[in-house]
Amino acid sequence: MWLVVGLGNPGRRYRGTRHNAGFRVVDGLAARWDVAVSREVHQALVGEARRDGERVLLVKPQTYMNESGAAVASVQRFFRIDPQHVVVVHDGVDLDIGRVRIRSGGRAGGNRGIASIIEVLGDPGFLRVKVGVGRPPVGPVPANWVLSVPPAAEAEALAEAEGRAAQGVELLLAEGPERAMNRINQRETSDGGPPL
Repeated sequence: MWLVVGLGNPGRRYRGTRHNAGFRVVDGLAARWDVAVSREVHQALVGEARRDGERVLLVKPQTYMNESGAAVASVQRFFRIDPQHVVVVHDGVDLDIGRVRIRSGGRAGGNRGIASIIEVLGDPGFLRVKVGVGRPPVGPVPANWVLSVPPAAEAEALAEAEGRAAQGVELLLAEGPERAMNRINQRETSDGGPPL
């Protein structure tokens, strides 16, 4: 069984923000797989799909981003899912707008949702699919940067990246983390290339 978590903040006011990239990727997967992510359990909205004979839970925590770990740990423990079968999709300010990267383990990189999940799971070895939202043109990243809606050109690049992130999740589930990382990360590093 796999657990695919999209990070974001609940509520209409956050829907189009940079920070809700993870929610939008899960919504995209749900649409592709014809699944409703609507069951309210474990402080989250949950939907279930079958991919190549395996159960896949799609999860959108309904805690705020900083407390995502509570919902993720509740689902993970209830279903006894190995942390290495947990995939978390989230925004990343350290990646240029529109880039996608898959990695296994590591630090939180300033993302408080990831920090919360590491703290509660007690295991940083889960998989991450990071969608680049970039940094402001000058200076440090202000607190409200990720909580704001990007302008139209950036929003378009972000939407394209979210589509590629969804493809990356599908690749990860079908072919395993190593092949997914090799294909997605190499492609994103080279030229941003055409869709997979």
